[in-house]
Amino acid sequence: MVLLGSNREKIMQIGIVGLGRMGANMARRLMRREHEVAVYDLKQESVAALAKEGAIGATDFADLAKKLAKPRAVWLMVPAGAPTEETIEHLRPFLESGDTIIDGGNSFYKDDVRRSDSLKKQGVHYLDAGTSGGVWGIERGYCLMIGGDEGAVRRLEPIFESLAPGQGDIPPSPGRENIKGTAEKGFLYCGPSGAGHFVKMIHNGIEYGVMQAYAEGFDILRGAASQTLTEGYRYDFNAADIAELWRRGSVVGSWLLDLTAMALAEDPQLAKFTGVVQDSGEGRWTIQAAIEEAVSAEVLTAALFARFRSRQEHTFAEKMLSAMRNKFGGHVEIYPGN
Repeated sequence: MVLLGSNREKIMQIGIVGLGRMGANMARRLMRREHEVAVYDLKQESVAALAKEGAIGATDFADLAKKLAKPRAVWLMVPAGAPTEETIEHLRPFLESGDTIIDGGNSFYKDDVRRSDSLKKQGVHYLDAGTSGGVWGIERGYCLMIGGDEGAVRRLEPIFESLAPGQGDIPPSPGRENIKGTAEKGFLYCGPSGAGHFVKMIHNGIEYGVMQAYAEGFDILRGAASQTLTEGYRYDFNAADIAELWRRGSVVGSWLLDLTAMALAEDPQLAKFTGVVQDSGEGRWTIQAAIEEAVSAEVLTAALFARFRSRQEHTFAEKMLSAMRNKFGGHVEIYPGN
């Protein structure tokens, strides 16, 4: 299906469940674009805070459903796995045929297919919307990778377009000038149930590899000052300056490098990071998919295994990974005793 963005100015109503780092900011971004947003979270103080900003607060799932006009749309921003499963099971009794659940978390794509089949028996649509943007999305917009029922996606296009970055002043890639679609706007219908989260899964697997490459490269730069090297071949590099340099005209420039430069400017030794690097599941699933497809994925596999190792021994490279995760997603290091 080709989405054309024709409903850009349409104002819609949507419910959001889960008001953490991303959920609350997504609600704010939608409200800024004049959509009506009803919100619910187990922490009622989070609901009250957004209600003060113009959202419609709900006290429970039944109340949320009552406050949404039919056909309802409810966007979930809760952790993947059991929390998402439980949220859907608590919500579904209050939904009716024609309503839609959008899972914006990082669910496993095979779980999406199962949930979609189950909800379809009730007449409820289930969309999987891989969402990238982290804590910066409220200003930059969110890159959305969407799977599920085509009709439900089309109906909710104004929501997706409001959350997405938009084309801005970035022209389409050469050769795409006459291709009509929404990829240039930052959201894309990827296919049937599970397709959105499959694309997001690979996105995050790639992210692991790119981050690991930066971390290892900067660790080698730092090691150039080692006293074990022959005198005359030692270099005391300023990593923060090099990161800033590479942001300008280099082929390795990226948003992740921008965040790396920011982290190094704030703390050149990354002293506040231990180097304990978590993985949120998508990296593992990417490798599982590669195995099922018999596709070689050496870099992504090595990047995942490096995170496992980081929980046992800590290098400057691993501190840099922690620093980048903190910068782009507000992730806090988790380790025994903290």
